[in-house]
Amino acid sequence: MYSAMTTDSRRPWKKNLYENVDYEDNYTDPSFLQDLQTNINVKFYTLPEAIQGATKLTNQMSCITGFLIVFYLLFYEKASPTDILLPSGLATCLGYVLCHGRQLKFTDLIEDSKTLLAVLIFGYIFSPLLHKLTDAISTDTICTMTVFVFILNLVFHDYGLDVAMVSKTISLNAEIFGSICLASRLSSSYSAFVLLVQSAIFFVLYPIFTARYWRPWYMGPIFIICCSFLYGISTEGFYIYIVIIVFINFVCPLIFVYQQKYKRNIHGPWDEAIVDEASSIDKEL
Repeated sequence: MYSAMTTDSRRPWKKNLYENVDYEDNYTDPSFLQDLQTNINVKFYTLPEAIQGATKLTNQMSCITGFLIVFYLLFYEKASPTDILLPSGLATCLGYVLCHGRQLKFTDLIEDSKTLLAVLIFGYIFSPLLHKLTDAISTDTICTMTVFVFILNLVFHDYGLDVAMVSKTISLNAEIFGSICLASRLSSSYSAFVLLVQSAIFFVLYPIFTARYWRPWYMGPIFIICCSFLYGISTEGFYIYIVIIVFINFVCPLIFVYQQKYKRNIHGPWDEAIVDEASSIDKEL
């Protein structure tokens, strides 16, 4: 009887810490969970959407694979630098025309040509310096650093997501550093110059083209090219490349879509308060 009267005599519980002196510290009133909401603003993705998003990652992985194939051809002298430079230059010109289309102006063409010419001239002049830049470092260390920076490139690359992890600066610097490391292992400064040009094509120009006109099937040509070269270089590398691409591009989206049913985000009065600036200004006015 006494405990019941004591309970009834308590003041009503409020969501205010300083007014609940009559209640235990761990007391929770039933009204506290009335504002509980689940899965607010949660987006559920379809399988085609998930596959399209994964394709952007595998496309970047194919870019790195293609660049490493070019390095292999130059390092083991399977192809001359000129044989690599001319086709890639033609492909770059074709991509430039496709990017601009009918909007291409003669003045823009002249300015872009000046920029390209300046980059090529300075790159050719400084290629002997870059070629000898890491002579004192062992090849094993160079390979380890290259793998590390290319992983950084994959992690921080811009895949079209507005997240804090995306950093174009870190991604681009990692690509440049890895390219210089590999260029220093080549036999001549001209080969190093060609490899640096390929680095600009794979990691600067091609991402600009895909970001502007991205379609999932764009990955098809570079995937086929990488497969054809890898099959001639190493069958083990060929199968590993295919397994990784298929796993990331199809298996991971299937797992992701299946696991979406377990999404459960809860929102309630315990969340951090968000000030609605618009309504606050209206009230002051």
